Amino acid sequence: MRKDIHPEDYRPVVFKDMSNEYSFVCNSCAASSETIKWEDGNDYPLIKLDISYKSHPFFTGVTQFVDTAGRIDKFKSRYGSRKKK
Repeated sequence: MRKDIHPEDYRPVVFKDMSNEYSFVCNSCAASSETIKWEDGNDYPLIKLDISYKSHPFFTGVTQFVDTAGRIDKFKSRYGSRKKK
């Protein structure tokens, strides 16, 4: 590998699925301003996810309605009144 092209700040980070409260720890260099106390008693940076394998229909086999921040309503209000030509 070439030197000086990879980030130096890899550290354990907690990723939390906000749709079902599932969390896991993984090494990452993603920036975060929030922290969370993990099961081992240490504080780790927190990255909030909209969806993970615990809530994605492909992995669960169950179709779930996940509307974060009213995206569907925003889409319908923006494009719902257009007529087909």
